[in-house]
Amino acid sequence: PFRQKAKRRLPQTNGRLFLSALQKPVEIIRDRWGVPHVYAQTEPDLFFAQGFVHAQDRLFQLDLNRRVGLGRLSELVGSSAIASDRLARFAGWPRAAQAQVAGASDEAVAMAEAYRSGINHFIGLGKLPIEYSLLLVQPEPWELVHSAAWAIVMGWGLSANWEMELLRAMLIDKIGAEKTAALLPTDPAAIPAELVTLNGKAAAAMLNSYQQVLHSTPAIPTGHTLGSNNWVVAGERTASGRPILANDPHLANQMPSIWYEVGLHCLPAGEQCPYEVTGFSFPGTPGVVIGHNATIAWGVTTQATDTQDLFIEKINPEDPLQYEVDGEWVDMEVRTETIDVAGGDPVTYDVKLTHHGPIISGLFGPADDLSTAGYAEPFAVSLAWQTLEPATLVEAILELNLASNWEEFRSALSKWDIAAQNIVYADVEGNIGYQATGEIPIRPDSNGLRPVPGWVSANDWDGLIPFEDLPSIFNPERGFIATANQPVLEVGALPLIGIDGAYGYRAARIERLLTERAPHSVATMQQIQMDAEDGGAISVVPELLEVDSRLPEVVEMQNLLRTWSLGNEGHQADPDSAGAAAYAATWRHLLELTFHDELPEDYWPEGGSRWFEVVRLLLQDYGDLYWDDATTAATETATPILERAMAHAHAELTELLGDDTSDWRWGDLHVASFENQTLGQSGIGPIEWIFNRNAPRRVGGGPSIVNAVGWTPYNGYQVDWVPSMRMVIDLADLASSTAVHTTGQSGHAFHGNYADMIPLWTDGDQHPMLWTMDQVEEAAANTLLLVPISD
Repeated sequence: PFRQKAKRRLPQTNGRLFLSALQKPVEIIRDRWGVPHVYAQTEPDLFFAQGFVHAQDRLFQLDLNRRVGLGRLSELVGSSAIASDRLARFAGWPRAAQAQVAGASDEAVAMAEAYRSGINHFIGLGKLPIEYSLLLVQPEPWELVHSAAWAIVMGWGLSANWEMELLRAMLIDKIGAEKTAALLPTDPAAIPAELVTLNGKAAAAMLNSYQQVLHSTPAIPTGHTLGSNNWVVAGERTASGRPILANDPHLANQMPSIWYEVGLHCLPAGEQCPYEVTGFSFPGTPGVVIGHNATIAWGVTTQATDTQDLFIEKINPEDPLQYEVDGEWVDMEVRTETIDVAGGDPVTYDVKLTHHGPIISGLFGPADDLSTAGYAEPFAVSLAWQTLEPATLVEAILELNLASNWEEFRSALSKWDIAAQNIVYADVEGNIGYQATGEIPIRPDSNGLRPVPGWVSANDWDGLIPFEDLPSIFNPERGFIATANQPVLEVGALPLIGIDGAYGYRAARIERLLTERAPHSVATMQQIQMDAEDGGAISVVPELLEVDSRLPEVVEMQNLLRTWSLGNEGHQADPDSAGAAAYAATWRHLLELTFHDELPEDYWPEGGSRWFEVVRLLLQDYGDLYWDDATTAATETATPILERAMAHAHAELTELLGDDTSDWRWGDLHVASFENQTLGQSGIGPIEWIFNRNAPRRVGGGPSIVNAVGWTPYNGYQVDWVPSMRMVIDLADLASSTAVHTTGQSGHAFHGNYADMIPLWTDGDQHPMLWTMDQVEEAAANTLLLVPISD
């Protein structure tokens, strides 16, 4: 009965629907994967229909996303989300969303209004997803600020540099500046001693609190192991003679997918209705975020920029609502927030704001023990984040969808202010390019690496780096551009845009493959996206093989590693590889033996490219103090630690995979499963069975590998973040482009498109990214006509 009830709630995708608010009929054609192509005759109808199809397939996700962004999730799921809502309210996400609406142009507002109307018309039909019946709630009407809210959440997750500032402060206090520098290899060698920093206990408390709320909050994309790949190749390196562009953003493993594929077509495309674009959208936001139109294509990765700073505020001992600025006490702004809680009492608290931003040090508990070295006054910590100012991201996306050349592309990106990004470009004329985006502060007297005194105005930001000064490339001589979250400027180069990016392992591998495998096609680009060379292993495996061990289990591991690294596999972390399993387990235990005795548990190595580089550098000095195991009386060097890592790995793999090493497989350890964001984590077995797809999917790859299917060593081998979509666009023939995302188009658990992309994604396959109307009609699985009631 429940299944039947849920299926009766599935949206209508065939036939006719008569709706008010439409000016002219709109046709929606879906292919077998549930990807809709919308054909409309007016701009308002086009975006009305996009809002309508988003709501048809993902209404509950829309509702969830806006509640996360506005700090109203507790109203839906109860007290378990209070910490998440406090984070949103303290960090100012609702105010940032309101600022984004306030900063939008009249044209952007008009399109967002049409999009909002489409969502609300679907809600008005009353055919709601089954989640609403289970939770006994109803969706509220959609508002413009709700579309902005999810953009703010994404901006936060992809900009959370303040975590690194706290990490530096904590590590310096706990293990000293020299050892900290070894764990953050690209930091400038000298950190000015006079910069006041939080004591380690306070910094650790703030970091731990933040990690706890992330674990209880669905859908916030964050973490310094996350990233993305994009690249573009000029025609001189392709078989067709025209550019090819590829993109795969790396985000949390979730269902429904964070992405929604859609085609938006004006019929006909012209001055009155110019949109003709297809690609990936965010449910809740109008337009296409990543994709192509008739003349250009673009792909996005997160940029290694620093758009946030922490300021230590000196608080008036006689008035806790005042803070010091250049010797004067200044009043804080105080806002009272109330969180309504389903099944519980409302929670009320105050948010305090300085001219830098909100005070976040007391976010999840008492703001105590924030004393700084050498000072007796009480202190607090505030967060500066440019996103709290009026923004124009929606306008940027809509203009990007319409751009027809490099100049118009850059003009659109000059308005891309939230979440600094690397965006690569290609056009049908054969040009390729790259443009950095975002609002990045100018720091006159600091480098943004650690919290600085807020009572000294010289530490304040001095405006933003002008768009024209941000990195940009057009038609480089080498014929390709690749970004993989590595810093795009050398350390010390100006303007200072940040240094906390990836360490270049993915980028270097991509560049090598783009050079070696030319001429390129869509197929070679797909192969590169699935490349699984473990760049960290290249420096570690030779040292493991040099260990002279009498332990048979270690010799056995060395034989596996030798075959893996020197044979045809070439350090490839393929799912069917025994050597990849042996190396991953050795790497996991090497990190544990080397660093767990030195670092707090919440900050044990997560195994990404920073740790590739840390270990590579440590292997140049076998006597480095990090090799010493502080839990033993002896003073270890690298050699016994390397030997123990292989021995421990052998014991673990024998327990997990059996005695016969020839039967070991990386994919038997490294499995992906897909959990629904909310009800899939309810703790109620039958409900989790309905909404989750937990059948293990054997996958290759790993963190800081091009096929970046992430796992966290101290948690085991299971997948925790993924390439959330993969896309390859052929500028010689746009209709030959391909794409896939992780789960499926539908958010309805009993719909055929709920999880049908999982096998494609797992195997590295992609479906056709339909473009021409003939192509779309030929592939049609469902056709729905929206008809104005007046007709």
